[in-house]
Amino acid sequence: MIEIGSRARTLPAPPPVVWDSLVEPHRPGTRPWLHLLADEVEPRVLAAEKPSRAVWSSLWPSRPDDRIHFALTASRDGGTLLRFTLVTPGEAPDQSKTGHLRRRLNQLLFADLRFSYGQ
Repeated sequence: MIEIGSRARTLPAPPPVVWDSLVEPHRPGTRPWLHLLADEVEPRVLAAEKPSRAVWSSLWPSRPDDRIHFALTASRDGGTLLRFTLVTPGEAPDQSKTGHLRRRLNQLLFADLRFSYGQ
């Protein structure tokens, strides 16, 4: 597996809440946050261990074999340190595409998901 990108940031919600958001992003009663672009598809949850780990299928039909791994740990302030790691079994994309994929995950997780918790 080739690592395309990885980043960790804190979110204000505790790990079980963040985990629930990742494995069921459209759960009734929650604020919508997984806003996909025209070239993206809904991810499938391929693996999950509450509250510490989840794996998504690719968001991008043009890169169907990519996987997004999530690691969740409790932070000192009661929130969650969320790390995503984007991996592929094939060839890494060019720099432009790599930048786009990383930017999208940063937007979805560390802006849209964060805002869904009221921050």
